Amino acid sequence: MIASSVLEDEISQQPDVIARLIDNPVVAEVAKAIRAAHPKYITIAARGSSDNAARYAQYLFGIHLGLPVALAAPSISTLYGHPPRYQDTVVIGVSQSGKSVDVAQVVSDAAAQGALTITITNDPDSLMAKAAAHHIPLGAGEERSLAASKTYTGQLTTMALLTAYLSDLDSMRADLAKLPGMVSEVLQLAPMIKTRAERFRFMTRCVTVGRGYNYATAFEIALKLKELSYVTAEPYSSADFRHGPKAMVEQNFPVIVVAPGGATYPDMRALIEELTEQGADLTIISTEQEALSHAHLPLQLPSVPEWLSPIVAVIPGQLLAMATATAKGHELDTPRGLTKVTVTR
Repeated sequence: MIASSVLEDEISQQPDVIARLIDNPVVAEVAKAIRAAHPKYITIAARGSSDNAARYAQYLFGIHLGLPVALAAPSISTLYGHPPRYQDTVVIGVSQSGKSVDVAQVVSDAAAQGALTITITNDPDSLMAKAAAHHIPLGAGEERSLAASKTYTGQLTTMALLTAYLSDLDSMRADLAKLPGMVSEVLQLAPMIKTRAERFRFMTRCVTVGRGYNYATAFEIALKLKELSYVTAEPYSSADFRHGPKAMVEQNFPVIVVAPGGATYPDMRALIEELTEQGADLTIISTEQEALSHAHLPLQLPSVPEWLSPIVAVIPGQLLAMATATAKGHELDTPRGLTKVTVTR
């Protein structure tokens, strides 16, 4: 099938990007450097989609490595001129373009203090790549569409690879080897989603909900809906959603729920039942038939270990955002008011 847009083509490239990353020996070398540093915690600096990848890393590194993860506030360095103390930490800067000045400043401040610094970008010649002691290139090829897709899942895969190498578990690396095939399988949902997205032509607001590893997925799907279809999409964890925002749900209110099997599933299932009673219009991304049975738009995932599920679960969200934008008649590759490289200071 010939892609109708650059974005559609780049979404379809994700299995190959992930496969190349899995075979990249640089990640194992960086994991070795992290192990040698004996950090007490990890600090990650990022913006936009890259910040959502950092949210995923909070769960990965915390659960599997016992390492707390702090998300940096770059303005502390660039606007206020008072960088925090980075002793006993490894600082990771994440950016698709590598041109985020404020993120690069966090990395530079940490390096000046003697901390181990790592950057993850899609441009090995970028400002950020050269600012750190170690750089992991995503190798995704040029990403021309303004909405990140293959670079985002590349960042998630990189975080998962670092976790697998630092955990030194063959079982985790075996799970990673299956990822390209699982992503290819989920991409087969594209024709169905394109047909069913017509019902969202007049949607102006919605909520996305996930928890645990997929807290990041809720944020990323919401971001894609905002930038492509101009929908006011608000992301929540299921826990936070119950602390007030759930009151906005009325009959036919659109809610996108990310609920694969795993530790968070019982809570997500309970929320799905509550939302069904409230009359929500549910789009559900899940491995579980029990959850999918409540959906107006069920999006089934292949069986996937929970720790890797965000890499797979975000794909239907990308496809849905793209299809909704198409149904609304919006330009996919150049959303209004945006540029590919956003320089923040």
